[in-house]
Amino acid sequence: MFLVVSAKRMLKPIIFLFVCFPVLVVIVIGFLLIYFLKMPGKSYRGNLPEPSNEVRQLSRELEGHVVKLSGEIGERNWLKPANLNKAAEYIEQQFEASGFKPKTQEYQLDKRSYRNIIAEQPGISKPDEIIVLGAHYDSVVGCPAANDNGTGVASLLALARMIKAERLSRTVRFVAFPNEESPFFGSDAMGSFQYARNCRRNNERIKAMLSLETMGYYSDDRHSQSYPSILRWIYPDTGNFIAFVGTLSNRDLVHRCVDLFRKHAEFPCEGGSAPSFLPGVDWSDHYSFSAFGYPAVMVTDTAPYRYPYYHTAQDTAEHVDFARLALVTQGLFEVVRDLGR
Repeated sequence: MFLVVSAKRMLKPIIFLFVCFPVLVVIVIGFLLIYFLKMPGKSYRGNLPEPSNEVRQLSRELEGHVVKLSGEIGERNWLKPANLNKAAEYIEQQFEASGFKPKTQEYQLDKRSYRNIIAEQPGISKPDEIIVLGAHYDSVVGCPAANDNGTGVASLLALARMIKAERLSRTVRFVAFPNEESPFFGSDAMGSFQYARNCRRNNERIKAMLSLETMGYYSDDRHSQSYPSILRWIYPDTGNFIAFVGTLSNRDLVHRCVDLFRKHAEFPCEGGSAPSFLPGVDWSDHYSFSAFGYPAVMVTDTAPYRYPYYHTAQDTAEHVDFARLALVTQGLFEVVRDLGR
């Protein structure tokens, strides 16, 4: 009889554990999802504003850059070094046309020379605190790369021109990187890795890095947006928004950028910080800056999770929505201006 009573007493905590443990797991997962994925403010809903003359002009400017890079120059990578150099020269010329004196950071790889292109707007009162905007100008093999990443470079060049007229407390740097695409991604051959490593060696105080990555494709159709894993149950299924994405350690910067964009821009915006093992979370040059301990996020239309022409020969300018890219670039201008203050 004693053994039976003892067995019953032992079973009670075991049964309690089996019943309560799954509930506890669900609660913890729910808390983590809210902590890392819930963003400040509300994403813009409704019709987009009628384009102003300024937006129309910006749209034409962006289109000109993308057509130059993807149409006239075309595929540009380690297998097409002449085209990669043409793209670099074009970016330098555009920085100069905006009033900068661009510098380059050159490095060698397999007996070839590659270069990062840097334009800088010095800060007034906090010049040692730096905001970096970056975009890669290379393309994947076999792709003219209008959206990936002609749009990121186009927005970078436009933002440089716009910020040149500002006087901000912090220094703002605009950097164009080679070798983001395969087979270099995730290695020290990336231009952004070379640059971020050099910044760390020099103890530079980078307060935020925004990687402009594949930003020009939008759709108002339901189910035009997909996601990795469980994120499909959390975010919209319509691919009409711009996204700010970072790893878990960059949660604060993701929040800050989303908050600023939603306050200033009449354009849908989503954001999230997630583990780096989730496919896509660190697929851009913000990866390099995070590797050296700098706060960094990616600004993107989500690339392969939305864009049907991703890494194909059909990634051409005709598939880019330049009117919406202009609205996004305007919103980013306000984000950068606020970060620079």
